[in-house]
Amino acid sequence: MNDRLARAWTDAAEGYEAYFVPRFAPWVSDAVNALRDLPDGPILVPCCGTFPELAGLSARFPGRELVGIDLSAGMVRLAAERAAGRANVTVVEGDAATLAPQWTESCAAVVSVFGLQQLPDPAAALRSWTGALRHGGRLSVVYWPGQVERDGPFARMAALVRARVGASDRTWEDAVRAQADHDEFLEHPMSHEDAATFFDAYTRSGPLRALAAARGDAFIADLRTEFLRDAPPGEWTHHPRARHLLLHKEITPPT
Repeated sequence: MNDRLARAWTDAAEGYEAYFVPRFAPWVSDAVNALRDLPDGPILVPCCGTFPELAGLSARFPGRELVGIDLSAGMVRLAAERAAGRANVTVVEGDAATLAPQWTESCAAVVSVFGLQQLPDPAAALRSWTGALRHGGRLSVVYWPGQVERDGPFARMAALVRARVGASDRTWEDAVRAQADHDEFLEHPMSHEDAATFFDAYTRSGPLRALAAARGDAFIADLRTEFLRDAPPGEWTHHPRARHLLLHKEITPPT
């Protein structure tokens, strides 16, 4: 599973950087700007992808050690290019779902945007990320919930895929929300040149890359035909909403 997912995101990396990173930027800013009053220590970014969080983190916390972790070699390569010349930034190719023991209670913050919902056990991953926080540290995680929108390209795609391959297990959502101190919905507008442009980006450079590789060209061609049927003409603007989890690891008072 991990190898297949890593290959899919490596194949999608350049397209993802070009198409989705600019469109996801408002949520990245939300996640980064939620961090404040941090203790000493590095900021860890699991599922960093091409590391779009880097600019905001560097501006808010100049000189702070920043570490990005991602399973995909292609994403790590682009993230390393983004981090080039920054001595305080490290990008690691590895499993972000279960952090290495070296991170336990050592990090000032953990921030992650749109990686949690891709992991095989999001609730366990969030526990691992929380365990990396030192006392006083903060966690800021943004993910796509089961229902991102009622109407729009994400909703249309989800319905078509669900009809063909079945619904994904979303029982983990209650478990991750229970781990947070606070959760909220964050909605921002997003636009696409047209329905076909969105579909091609979503299946070639987005979340459906792995399914497209597994099911083949005929499956995607059929899905594309159905997706474009009755889709609105011209530019398509919608308002997806993500979920934002916040946690502050309280400082333990002396006994």
